[in-house]
Amino acid sequence: MSGASIQFDGATVRYPGAGHAAVENVSFEAAPGELVVLLGPSGCGKSTLLRTVNRLVELQGGSVAVDGHDVAGVDAVELRRSIGYAIQAVGLFAHMSVAENIAVVPSLLGWPPQEIAARVDELLATVGLDPARYRSRRPRALSGGEAQRVGVARAIAARPRALLMDEPFGAVDALVRSTLQRELVRIVRELRTTTLFVTHDFDEALKLADRIVVMRAGSVEQVATPDELLARPATAYVRELVHAGDAVYRSYYVHVRETLR
Repeated sequence: MSGASIQFDGATVRYPGAGHAAVENVSFEAAPGELVVLLGPSGCGKSTLLRTVNRLVELQGGSVAVDGHDVAGVDAVELRRSIGYAIQAVGLFAHMSVAENIAVVPSLLGWPPQEIAARVDELLATVGLDPARYRSRRPRALSGGEAQRVGVARAIAARPRALLMDEPFGAVDALVRSTLQRELVRIVRELRTTTLFVTHDFDEALKLADRIVVMRAGSVEQVATPDELLARPATAYVRELVHAGDAVYRSYYVHVRETLR
C-alpha cells in the first residue's frame, strides 16, 4: 500500500485577535511515500500548518487535500482515524497498557481482537520493543525513549497512508533521539507512509527529509531537497539557517544521511 498525497493550496490560518496570519498562503505537495520536514523557529506556523491536515486547526483560506479530496469535506472524526498523529508529549493513556494504547484506533475501527493483538505485537517488534516484555506495561513504567516508540507504534497502528509528527523526539536525550530517527526512517521507508514531520532542529531535518519546507513568520521561504537547500539557499534567511558554504558541515551532513539510509 502506497502513501497518500497531501496538497496545500494557498492554506491560510488566522487566529482571532492576532496581528498577522499564523499561516499565510502556503502551497506545496507531499508526494506519496515522501518524508517532508516542516522546519523553522518556534511560532513560525509549522505546527499550525501540520494540524490543518487532520483539522485540529481549521483554515480560513485556501485548502488542504489528501489524495485529491479536500479535508474540509470529510468528517473530522473519520479523517483523524485515517491519519497517524504523533506529538512530543506522546499522550499515552496512563490507565491503559502499552498494548491497549497501540490498539486504540484499530479498536475504534472495529478490527477483530485477534488481528489487533497480532498487529500490536508486530508493531512493538517494529519499533524495537520486545512484545512479551512491553505489551502489558503501563506508560509510567516506560522510559522517555520507550514511550516515544510506543507513540510512533500507536500512530501507525491502523496502517495510515499519511502520518503527522509534531516534534516527536524533542523531549528525549541526543543518543535516544538519534536511535529513534534511524527507526523512523526505516519504518517510513518500509511502509511507504507519506510523512509530515515538524522540527526546529536543522540537523534533524537534514537527517530525515526527502524534502524540507523552510518556514518563517507563517510563510514558506523555500521548498527543496536537503542537497538543494545546502547548495542553493533561496534567501538570506535560508542561507544563514543552513550554514551555506560550510564545507565541513556539508561533509558531516552527507555522512550522517548515509548512516541513516
